Amino acid sequence: MKIIILGAGQVGGTLAEHLASEANDITVVDTDGDRLRDLGDRLDIRTVQGRGSLPTVLRQAGADDADMLVAVTNSDETNMVACQVAYSLFHTPTKIARVRESAYLTREELFDNDHIPVDVLISPEQVVTNYIKRLIEQPGSLQVIDFAEGKAQLVAVKAYYGGPLVGQQLRQIRAHMPNVDTRVAAIFRRDRPITPRGDTVIEADDEVFFIAAKKDIRAVMGELRRIDETNKRVVIAGGGQIGERLAEAIESRYQVKIIEMSPARCRYLSDTLESTVVLQGSASDKDLMLEENIADADIFLALTNDDEANIMSSLLAKRLGARKVMTIINNPAYVDLVQGGEIDIAISPQLATIGTLLAHVRRGDIVSVHSLRRGAAEAIEAVAHGDSKSSKVVGKAIEDITLPPGTTIGAIIRDEEVIIAHDDTRIESGDHVILFVVDKKHIRDVEKLFHVGLSFF
Repeated sequence: MKIIILGAGQVGGTLAEHLASEANDITVVDTDGDRLRDLGDRLDIRTVQGRGSLPTVLRQAGADDADMLVAVTNSDETNMVACQVAYSLFHTPTKIARVRESAYLTREELFDNDHIPVDVLISPEQVVTNYIKRLIEQPGSLQVIDFAEGKAQLVAVKAYYGGPLVGQQLRQIRAHMPNVDTRVAAIFRRDRPITPRGDTVIEADDEVFFIAAKKDIRAVMGELRRIDETNKRVVIAGGGQIGERLAEAIESRYQVKIIEMSPARCRYLSDTLESTVVLQGSASDKDLMLEENIADADIFLALTNDDEANIMSSLLAKRLGARKVMTIINNPAYVDLVQGGEIDIAISPQLATIGTLLAHVRRGDIVSVHSLRRGAAEAIEAVAHGDSKSSKVVGKAIEDITLPPGTTIGAIIRDEEVIIAHDDTRIESGDHVILFVVDKKHIRDVEKLFHVGLSFF
């Protein structure tokens, strides 16, 4: 696939890295020559320096025969104009734009071929807000991913000493929970993936990814670790777009406080939010944190744009007694350094956003793609089409499907029913199939499984 990416920042660079490793023809456009040289030295891609919204620059990047334009510069207006130019002059089939400003996003009628021709809108702030909201709703989880509009969830937890299943084989899950069906999709032990089998023994500190119907998630988590108490009190450091959206989404269910430095922003938040308490000050101010009883907080969230400020305020909050600490980290190099120590969960906005982008780039009928373990693995929701003659999966039992190495099928969503995958489970046309891919070099092979042969047509 020939893809033009506008913007060589964190999102554009990370996307180029994902796609270049999968034999796509990638061209990255940016005004910053140093960024482009850095990407070009690391990846097998073309680079073009210039403003991505200009027709001459797009033509130079190969827009005449590009399959897709992904506009992820820091300017909403540049991204939207680039999509318009690609549509009007080059007839580019698929146009994806990152748009951050909520004033644009609330006017859906803007984005169609008669106005601004954007096929897919990506709002990183909304993606990250939803991501954090799911983590708050499932105490004890490291990552929570929705499939089939929330009918099924893939959850990562760390197995703790004292969990009923720690030290036992995976096949014991059914004996422990005869009324709950679940499947362990993957286990990471000391950062190395283990393909789960019936005789695999769960060890303390394993990172376990399991899939189940949403209603059964809490029961399964209880088998692997001590169930954390339900979250009630949430403190947010940073009243920017993500902080505001998150407070708005959860304030009806939780006691929420926002700490924000800007007096003007504090006034705006106080007027906009209903029950959230807005405090003007710094989350790195020990006296303020003590005064606001940070020791009573179930969750402290550092959501500013400054990585160092987020890390320092999180360390302070944990030291002062906050039960769980989550931190947004924009620099991917920091994420692995800080997670799992005093900071419980480090959130990379780039990796959260990449999954949304990848779902529209993948071949085959791919509904969603989620980056797991900071990009080390992926969870994919694919739709099976065709019949037993035209499809490699339809009509077959899972044990008869030749899956790429390190790939497991976790569940199938058929209409409203969540079916946990077992060896004798058969896949039907129209099923949404949830796959876990530990080795990303096999992504293309997974996509090919869901291609439909010519006999289908």
